Amino acid sequence: MIETLSLDGTWTLKGPKKINIPATVPGCVHADLHREKLIPDPYFRDNEKLVQWVGEKSWTYSRSFEASESMLERDRVLLRFDGLDTLAKVTLNGKVLAETNNMFREWEFDVKDRLKVGENTISIVFSSALAYGLDKQKERFLWQTGIGHHRLEGGQWVRKEQSNFGWDWGPMIVTMGIWRSVRIDAFDTAEISELLVKQSLSKAFKKAELEVEATVNLARRTKLSAFVTVSKDGAVVASGEAAVVRGKAKTSLTVKSPQLWWPNGLGEQPLYVVAVSLLDSEGEVISQSSKRIGIRELKLVREKDKWGESFCFEANGNRFFAKGANWIPSDQFDVWGTDERNRDLLKSSVEANMNMIRVWGGGKYERDDFYDACDELGICIWQDFMFACAAYPGFDDDWVANVEVEIEQQVKRIRHHACLAIWCGNNELEHISPILGDEPGQMPWDEYMNLFDKVIGKIVKRNDPQRDYWPSSEHSPVGDRKFSQNPDCGDAHLWKVWHGREPFEWYRTAYHRFCSEFGFQSFPEPSTIETYTNKEERNVTSYVMEQHQRSPIGNSAIIDYMLSWFRLPVGFDNTIWLTQILQGLAIKYAVEHWRMNKPRCMGALYWQLNDCWQVASWSSVDFFGKWKALHYAARNFFNPLLVAGVEDLDTDSVAIHVVNDLLEAKSLSINWKVVDVEGRELETGSKKIRAGANSTGVFKTLKLKKLVAKHGQRGLIVKLALKDGRKVVSENLVTFARPKHLTLEDPMLSVKVKAATRGSFDVTVSAKKPALWTWLELKGIDARYSDNFVHLMAGESNTIRVTPQIKTTAIAVKAALRARSVFDTYQEI
Repeated sequence: MIETLSLDGTWTLKGPKKINIPATVPGCVHADLHREKLIPDPYFRDNEKLVQWVGEKSWTYSRSFEASESMLERDRVLLRFDGLDTLAKVTLNGKVLAETNNMFREWEFDVKDRLKVGENTISIVFSSALAYGLDKQKERFLWQTGIGHHRLEGGQWVRKEQSNFGWDWGPMIVTMGIWRSVRIDAFDTAEISELLVKQSLSKAFKKAELEVEATVNLARRTKLSAFVTVSKDGAVVASGEAAVVRGKAKTSLTVKSPQLWWPNGLGEQPLYVVAVSLLDSEGEVISQSSKRIGIRELKLVREKDKWGESFCFEANGNRFFAKGANWIPSDQFDVWGTDERNRDLLKSSVEANMNMIRVWGGGKYERDDFYDACDELGICIWQDFMFACAAYPGFDDDWVANVEVEIEQQVKRIRHHACLAIWCGNNELEHISPILGDEPGQMPWDEYMNLFDKVIGKIVKRNDPQRDYWPSSEHSPVGDRKFSQNPDCGDAHLWKVWHGREPFEWYRTAYHRFCSEFGFQSFPEPSTIETYTNKEERNVTSYVMEQHQRSPIGNSAIIDYMLSWFRLPVGFDNTIWLTQILQGLAIKYAVEHWRMNKPRCMGALYWQLNDCWQVASWSSVDFFGKWKALHYAARNFFNPLLVAGVEDLDTDSVAIHVVNDLLEAKSLSINWKVVDVEGRELETGSKKIRAGANSTGVFKTLKLKKLVAKHGQRGLIVKLALKDGRKVVSENLVTFARPKHLTLEDPMLSVKVKAATRGSFDVTVSAKKPALWTWLELKGIDARYSDNFVHLMAGESNTIRVTPQIKTTAIAVKAALRARSVFDTYQEI
């Protein structure tokens, strides 16, 4: 069996200014310097500027370790790095072993003849990726977004996390260090180096054929075989054995009556373990490896239809609407973005009824635990390769060769995951016009297509033949490729709202086949802002607040849209909360429209799920995992059963749509209530309907011309509810006028607090008049809320489960509790 010596743990870090401190591996230089209080919190105020020098210097990690005699007697002794960030020179026992130049690669070196029994020393010198990129830019300028504002120049020359150099939501802090585990593996004879599992299901899904291919790293030639088992919950359901021939062992196994893996909301997520034991000629186990898989068909469907060419995902023969968001790194420093934080974000995605996350191409390939969590939660992954918003040096053969190894390694590492739906070449290289072309600084189309169509495409096909590959997001596969936003095919990034300053209603004119990016900004809640500002800086246009707003148009766009939709808020806190309500409304317009128009459109992944520091951004969950108003809205507009209303100002009518994403038909009832702005009921009604499986349709049109004639379009509010039996499964609100023009009265909110289970509390909030976007806040106490930003009509109440993050009492909760609605944002208190 393999003998492993971990080199994780404590190292020594040396650098400029006579710095000599302990370092933690895995980790990075900034994290170590911060722990030792040699740099301030990089995320507080404008401290980002005070730590720029770190990424400009060279740093040395070193340590000693003991190698045993038994280890050095093994046939092969390998030093393995799971990740070095990025330009590193590795020295072992005083002699240079290698130089590395790719953050995303695993590095392996044979050190059997370099180690000695007893104490050994290893050192790694990291040089500045920032300086390297700037030097290369001087040699040959390549275009990229954001230079001179929110992005440091030259990052595309270095194979590392592009957002380390800054983005329009992230800091410009260029990291370095041993960011993944390091170890020494020693073995005799052979080891299993790779596992590839292919699967095919019968038409009725009554059985699954698994083809398991084990690749063996041979240290000496001998007779070997591989014994393979497939197990579920510890019970073996299939097994087989095959000889190792030319370094590979192939086994075909049948799993009868397999339990299928489904995306979230469509079914369960059972997982099987495929385990391989490598046996020597005497039948002894000398190496083992296993992968956890889901048995399913998950593929992209592209076929001609009446609108052009479809772009939709299909699971186990069922096409489904992809509902989700785009993922960026959860922290600027990978070591701070823990598995626990990532899992919490993914759980929040599931709680918001998402079934797909796009891992964006300007960040990093996530660690194994991320994909494990997605397997368990039913979150399908759209996986970009790590290229974004820049012209890349596709003319450089060495650079391309480096990329080839990176792609092959990452495909082999991630390919077995049930959640993986598609590989995508890059982010927006076809979308942003200055990137591709024949002008100086641009990437010629032939270079681009060679890299992303041929080189990367072939690597994916060779190493993951059952997975779909898409060259870029966005991309139009039919007609002129340079017209990347063809509404009739492919996927699209739609930024007419926000960057184009179109009104929210513009979304209702967009009929693209799959919307993989669109978004709207907001600020994080006041308690989060307090973690990076001083009290006197809490104004959206203060210097520090603008340091944490990286979009060049950010604040002006937010305020412009806010004044278009809502009354001018009073005070800082109200302004902050109202930006979140505005953001949720924007994305609601988009998603509901596209869901109501399936199967023409079959996906909506908004920008973005999360943040990497405390910042104004497009996220629906802030840096500390706190849900913004958008995330609560997402749980509603991504609900598998959705009721939505579309107002027609010309006919004074409301078309009531019902969307059913479930794979079974549902008997439901639509309920509606039309009230005036004081809450008086003017019309109520209900209708029983049968919503077909995986369907959408208009089931009722409210004709309100008489009521509008009497009360005016500014005087009506329509509340919709969808019931499954007695249970309300979806609610929605429709108005004929924008909220700023509704003459709302004080809703006179009241709350009652009752202790619930496990440290939670049930808070019942009631309104005497219509209370739109009613939300709860525990001042000074972080908490999770089962719902928030709800609409209450006169006399209605809503009970919200509140779970404080600290142990507290009902009395303390009531003292800290504050209930507000949109009315309160513009009223003097």
